[in-house]
Amino acid sequence: MEQSFRPMRRFRQALSKEECVSLLKTEKRGTLAVIGDGGYPYAVPINFYYDEAENKLYFHCAREGHKADAMKNCDKVCFTAHDAGEQRGDWSYYVKSVIVFGRVRPVEDAAVKYEKAKAFGMKYYPSEEELEQELARDLGRACIMEISIGHMSGKLVHEK
Repeated sequence: MEQSFRPMRRFRQALSKEECVSLLKTEKRGTLAVIGDGGYPYAVPINFYYDEAENKLYFHCAREGHKADAMKNCDKVCFTAHDAGEQRGDWSYYVKSVIVFGRVRPVEDAAVKYEKAKAFGMKYYPSEEELEQELARDLGRACIMEISIGHMSGKLVHEK
C-alpha cells in the first residue's frame, strides 16, 4: 500500500496542478533527493524532462556512483524544481516551486530509452542534429531514469 502524503499546511499558497505542470515543463534544473550512504539525505541538482501524458519525470545519470547506488538501494525519491522568482513592486520575490514524491527505476527498453533521451535532449540542445550526434556517441553509456509520480504539489511563496 502506497503511503499517503501530508496535505500542504499553507494551502492558500498552493499552486494548481496546471501551474505545477507548467513549472515542470519549463524549468531546466531541479534537485533530486535520495536516501544516501548511512541513511543521510543526498540531494543533487539535475537536468530533467517531464512527460505530461505519462505524468513522469526523466533524467540521465551514470551507471555507478553515490546517486546510482542510492537509487538501487531505495527507489523512493523526492524532486523539487522552482522558478527564478519575480519581483512585484518591492525588493522581495515571489517564487513558485513544485515538489514531487515518487519511485524511480531505470528505463530498460532500448526504444523507450532512445525516445525519452531524445525528448529530454530537445529541451536542452540547440538543434536536433547536435542532439542526434550526442545520442549516437553516448546513449549506450548513459542510464535513463524514470520517476513515477506518486504525489505532486506546488507553492507560491513571498520571500520577504
